[in-house]
Amino acid sequence: MLSIRPFRRLWIALSLSSLGDWLALLALSALAADLAGHHQAAQGATAASAAQGAAVAGVWLTSLLPALLLGPLAGAFADRFDRRTNMIVGDVLRAALYLSIPLNLRLHVVNELTWILTVQFLASCASLFWTPAKDATVPNLVPPDKLEQANQVSLLSTYGTAPIAGLVFAGLATISGALGSISHHLQTNQVNLALYFNVGTFVVSALTVYWLREIPRRGARGEISAPSVIKTILDGWRYIRNTQVVRGIVIGLSGAFAAAGVIVGLGYVYITDTLGAGKAGWGIVFSAIFVGLALGMFVGLRILHGFSRRRLFGLSIAFAGVLLGILALVPNFIVVTILVVLIGASAGVAYVTGYTIIGREVDDDTRGRTFAFLQSAIRVIMFLLIAAAGLLGSALTSAFRGVTGWTTLRIGTVSYGAVGDNLVLLLAAATAIGLGIVSYRQMDDRSGVPLLTDLSSVVRGAAFAPVPGHPNGHHHEAEPKRHRGLFLAFEGGEGAGKSTQARLLAIWLREQGYDVVATHEPGATKIGMRLRALLLDTAHTGLAPQAEALMYASDRAEHVSAVIRPALERGAVVVTDRYVDSSLAYQGAGRQLPVSEIARLNEWATGGLMPDLTILLDLPATMGLSRRARSADRLEAEPADFHHRVRSGFLNLANAEPSRYLVIDASRDQADISREIKARVRDLLPDPVPETAEETTGSFPAVTE
Repeated sequence: MLSIRPFRRLWIALSLSSLGDWLALLALSALAADLAGHHQAAQGATAASAAQGAAVAGVWLTSLLPALLLGPLAGAFADRFDRRTNMIVGDVLRAALYLSIPLNLRLHVVNELTWILTVQFLASCASLFWTPAKDATVPNLVPPDKLEQANQVSLLSTYGTAPIAGLVFAGLATISGALGSISHHLQTNQVNLALYFNVGTFVVSALTVYWLREIPRRGARGEISAPSVIKTILDGWRYIRNTQVVRGIVIGLSGAFAAAGVIVGLGYVYITDTLGAGKAGWGIVFSAIFVGLALGMFVGLRILHGFSRRRLFGLSIAFAGVLLGILALVPNFIVVTILVVLIGASAGVAYVTGYTIIGREVDDDTRGRTFAFLQSAIRVIMFLLIAAAGLLGSALTSAFRGVTGWTTLRIGTVSYGAVGDNLVLLLAAATAIGLGIVSYRQMDDRSGVPLLTDLSSVVRGAAFAPVPGHPNGHHHEAEPKRHRGLFLAFEGGEGAGKSTQARLLAIWLREQGYDVVATHEPGATKIGMRLRALLLDTAHTGLAPQAEALMYASDRAEHVSAVIRPALERGAVVVTDRYVDSSLAYQGAGRQLPVSEIARLNEWATGGLMPDLTILLDLPATMGLSRRARSADRLEAEPADFHHRVRSGFLNLANAEPSRYLVIDASRDQADISREIKARVRDLLPDPVPETAEETTGSFPAVTE
């Protein structure tokens, strides 16, 4: 990706801007805590500690507040005004704002703490408008087929600079000491050095964007308006309250970010004072959070390959809660740092897993609303808990000392200096564990298989146990093939292009010399044609869902007996347009019948015969229906909600058993889809077909008499 020159320049600007934002949070948190503690020192240690916690919370709150007030407006602004100018102005403003802080400390023009919070609020406003301008620019700088990789690089740059900022902040303590030892004229503190460094990052970022001429120019386009955060939350909740998967994700992320808010609210004072690790220790722990986050995002998911993503989401949040509970009970800096890495890794797994589930299972028409709801709700939770955590911790510590008269709580050899902070951390841990468990139960797609069995499969590298009642309950990879041929099925919603791709694949296979049987459901047999007429006739709109499921199973039983199984037994390649998964998605998810009962019915009807590969052409329901000139049959005429549920049903099946599915974005070019299907099928054929087979055979001279 970095070989693309315009994107490389944008990446440099993004990396520097993100580094500046993270370093500012660290530096201003430390400076605010020092100022607040100094002002309250005469009131005693407890008052000073409470003031420090409130000051640090204030820095984080002023960082979040712009998103709460202006978040919906930022995206609209980026779409209507010149993005390059937006980014340059944002970088210059942040450089000037952060430079003003050390100047104000020397000149005392404004109250120092008040100015710090004001600067952080204004700088966060600039960042808020900078980020969507950057996100909207990326597609203009890279080819369409590289967009996903570009977004991955951007995500890594955004979060990967956080640990670098922590290490830079920790290293600046050494540099400030070295400068002071050389000469008192060079003496400056760690925070001022960090702010000067910060100014440099934003200046270089602005210059980089200035020379990025490839960003298209845009002019103002009318009035800017966007829904309020409260309206976004209310509209989002109306949608997700009836969607179990999304509801489980919201519950889980609420627990995760509730714990995160408490950690941020207490972290600085807990690390620097309670554990005595100082500002350098806070920089190390801050870096450890994001090192863990990166490990979870990019390593954890590889280790847990094949593990149910739905189970993994709630499990990772509950596990992070357990680790947070241990952290609260073991006040040791080294142990805390290790635990923070593991907590960050668990959060990284949950973050990627949750957003991947939404991206796959939520329809395109509602996906943006879902993401907007999550972002707004997360910020509200973080805002409230960052504000409350420090105050609650100090109140509990004071109450403990007032009741017992003890300044510390000692259990064995372990001493708790700020017992209120430990209690708040334990409360946050319990909340994360509880909501993680609730989320796990909401989203569990392997009911009947013990969790320990799946965890054992991960450790041993063995195949996962089949789900009782699942159509593939007899896990096809664990049993020998019962036929000599190859069975391929095409699935998907209306208008996804299944028939076209099934026909193209069958033609290609015949050109390679294979015995191919191209078939479809319903209606591939004489009995099936009569059943098809009954099933799809719009005159039969009152057909009971159970009767519909039984009729599809009858068609399938005859189809397998008369067409599919005989072809497989002679060694042919069978390509079918629809099979068992269509009943599970349409009658199960669409008609909302019990999927397990439909699975058992079809297992009996087919004798347990399942495809070697199911090719799922995934397309938003509204897009697929729009490809139809009219509603030609009874199923196509169903309302949009029905087709949204059908799509989710297909994706749930694919997520439960990814090794047997090839999921393809059906909105892509038809030729690209066909090439991807051939590449996957090529590896399954008895004699592997070279990728250049078509070109090679096409180069032979014609045989003439």
